[in-house]
Amino acid sequence: MLLVSVLALPAAVRMLLATFFVQAAKSMRKAINHLKKVDPVLASIIEQVGAYRIQYREPVFQTLVRSIVYQQLSGNAALTIFSRLIEGAKTEPLTPEAILKLRPQKMRKLGLSQQKLAYIRELARMTRDGEIQFERLAELEDNEVIAHLTRVKGVGVWTVQMFLMFALRRSDVLPVGDLGVRMAMKKAYGFAELPKPEEIERIAAAWKPWCSVACWYLWRSLESQGAM
Repeated sequence: MLLVSVLALPAAVRMLLATFFVQAAKSMRKAINHLKKVDPVLASIIEQVGAYRIQYREPVFQTLVRSIVYQQLSGNAALTIFSRLIEGAKTEPLTPEAILKLRPQKMRKLGLSQQKLAYIRELARMTRDGEIQFERLAELEDNEVIAHLTRVKGVGVWTVQMFLMFALRRSDVLPVGDLGVRMAMKKAYGFAELPKPEEIERIAAAWKPWCSVACWYLWRSLESQGAM
């Protein structure tokens, strides 16, 4: 199906897509080679995990809503609630207007906590009113994106770092507070306890400008060997 849809595109668009994928592949090879060269521990993890297969999302309102829903929940529980939210809003992708049309009582019945529905409604209001502008984010530096989005109550630095990595596709994000990264580094680098931010930053200095890629491999290293 994907091949058929691509072949249906105009020749100029197919050429642009081909160029994009070639450049992306070259960039990723450069990242992997760099990480293997500068960090033997990470090189071993890369060999175990295999190919880099990060799954990106669009840098839009719905993606940040999804991040809020997923905070402190297991993947299956969060997916159920998020699917109910989309069904309740009767639109996909979600829009600020669709969220604000939902009554808070209805959002609670969909499975959202009082706190999370307040966060999501605040994000919707600020986006509708132009205080949060997703269309501008690609133009901003990482620290500017963090400053812009953390104005929303319930959207913290970690949430924005995930948005930077998985939606804006930034290559050099280092979420030092992420539990998965800390657990993986404790295991791989032989820390007696979960490493502190400054200890992570010391090791990760060599990873630049590919910290996002390194973190993806660290997360995957926590999965079972069978999953690798």
